[in-house]
Amino acid sequence: MLRIGPHRFETTAVLAPMAAVTDLPFRTVCEEHGVGLTITEFLSAEALTRGAQKTIDKLTASLDGRRFGVQIFGREPEPLQRAAEMAVSIGASLVDINMGCPAKRVVAGECGSALMKEPELAAEIVKTVRRAVPADVPVTVKHRAGWDDRNKNAPEFACALVEAGAAMITVHGRTRTQGFSGKSDLEIIRKVRDVVPDHIPVVGNGDVVNLEMYRRMRGETGCDAVMIGRGALGNPFLFAAIAAFERGGTAEENPSIAERRDAFERHVELILRLSAEKKHVTELRKACAWYGKGLHGGGQLRQRAWAARSADEVLAAAREFWSHFLTPTWRESLMERASA
Repeated sequence: MLRIGPHRFETTAVLAPMAAVTDLPFRTVCEEHGVGLTITEFLSAEALTRGAQKTIDKLTASLDGRRFGVQIFGREPEPLQRAAEMAVSIGASLVDINMGCPAKRVVAGECGSALMKEPELAAEIVKTVRRAVPADVPVTVKHRAGWDDRNKNAPEFACALVEAGAAMITVHGRTRTQGFSGKSDLEIIRKVRDVVPDHIPVVGNGDVVNLEMYRRMRGETGCDAVMIGRGALGNPFLFAAIAAFERGGTAEENPSIAERRDAFERHVELILRLSAEKKHVTELRKACAWYGKGLHGGGQLRQRAWAARSADEVLAAAREFWSHFLTPTWRESLMERASA
């Protein structure tokens, strides 16, 4: 169980906020497969407060009253305060502040992981957002191991944020200069868990793409929960496996072709219903790439999807792809090749 302020979540798996990925359809599929908590794409506080429609459109509540978080980023107190208030107004259970994004355009604005070089400002930001939201809405922070290998200040940084009012700390085990290369440092996550007060949950993040890596993250760092990002692309089944494992049941990580197809079709249904029509082609292409990855013909599906110019064309390519796996002729051919 994961406890964040007044909230209790049965599963200790959290969906990472990912730009251009964790929109409402994606979050919904993961919620339906058992993830404990989802968080919106990271949203610019400045863009939200000046009324930028593209950013406001990403500020979405989960369906059916499910609890969710909103992640914001920035460095100026007033926009961050107003953005936090906007998050609360749509029913966010928590407000998460991004202090870990390594993207050049974010760091160039001295936001995201650049704030790890300014711990006093980072703490002031937490205080500002904490004052802006009701007491029962936790303010949380996601940050990295540090700016670079010579400046892995995550333990001290986390403690300063907790003192400023952060109710949860998520640590991505890479530095800003690593980006997404190399490996996530489990040792630095463990150090953060060791120094942060016990009642404040610490969430480990980085490289978790299967149940074994989830267990390793929990075991080696002592973290209270695990945040999963890229490992969830086309793979909401990982959350179901983690939930089953935590209940002491059978954790099945390898879905059947039919289950993968059904998850894809559910994702498609949500895209067509919840996303703006002008985004349908782009989002359907992504879904094809995610769910087809690792399957025979998945590369060709991706190429066909990217060449398509309409949602109908993308869906026609996808359904032809899935039909090959689910026909008796294809199964017999597969068995023959396996026994050859």
